[in-house]
Amino acid sequence: MTSYAAVPFRHGLLSISAAAVAWGAGGAVAALLMRTSGLGPVAVSCWRFGVAALCLALLPARGPRAVRRGAARWGAPVLTGLGLAISQCAYFGSVRYAGLGLGTLITIGAGPVLTSLGAHLLLGERLTRRALAAVALALAGLALLVAAPAAGPRPALGVALAVLAGAGQSGLTLWARGGGSARADTGAFTTGLLCLLPLAAVQGVLPTAGDPAVTGSALLFLGTVPTLLAYRWYFTGLAAVPGTTAAVLVLLEPATAAVIGVLFLGEPVTAGLAAGSALLLAAIAVLTRA
Repeated sequence: MTSYAAVPFRHGLLSISAAAVAWGAGGAVAALLMRTSGLGPVAVSCWRFGVAALCLALLPARGPRAVRRGAARWGAPVLTGLGLAISQCAYFGSVRYAGLGLGTLITIGAGPVLTSLGAHLLLGERLTRRALAAVALALAGLALLVAAPAAGPRPALGVALAVLAGAGQSGLTLWARGGGSARADTGAFTTGLLCLLPLAAVQGVLPTAGDPAVTGSALLFLGTVPTLLAYRWYFTGLAAVPGTTAAVLVLLEPATAAVIGVLFLGEPVTAGLAAGSALLLAAIAVLTRA
């Protein structure tokens, strides 16, 4: 389990909700970067991890550090970093090829189903009627979203990458809930950076277009708020919130991304997108209702 101190359940709900909103905003910023800067999905993910790792390296250490050796020291950061690299790179690819709204909604829409089933089969978490109803609503919303027209140039590839991203995020959630030391620390972000750097070098790691000040500000925001802070909020919340509940709360991310995509990036509003989004939000309401 994560090594955070005991977290109240209500605080865990707020932490995961804040992380989801930050991720939705991050998807919008990444979509803007890929449109204006000449950077591809791998390069944007690479910058994201690099900025987060640099910020953590520059921050002063707080409290005593335990001395650990061997695999116990590096195993958790490597596994976390690999999971983050796969899920985030696949997610940005889905945003590029299927559009911000559809890519984000499918990525996170698959999460409750995969996580709830995994938590039940692997961790022994009980599937309550409320959780089953929330998963059913999420599945219905996901089906509508898959059938909705995509705003990107290669929707089939975008949908496949979105499902891969959802599976990666679900794996991290289950690992953290099952006793893994998943943490958003320097080692995890550095691992993600090193995994993606060779691919980013081939794709092009430096911006080739756009205003350098705007690009730099966007990369700084992407590496701090939706990466460094959001993953810390998320893993903190997982210390108190069951995996299925966390997966459904994260549906706030696609709702945020869809609104931003429609309002600021010119993505179309379709009946399927609206209905699917409504069902995903209904799943949140069912699961979190007192």
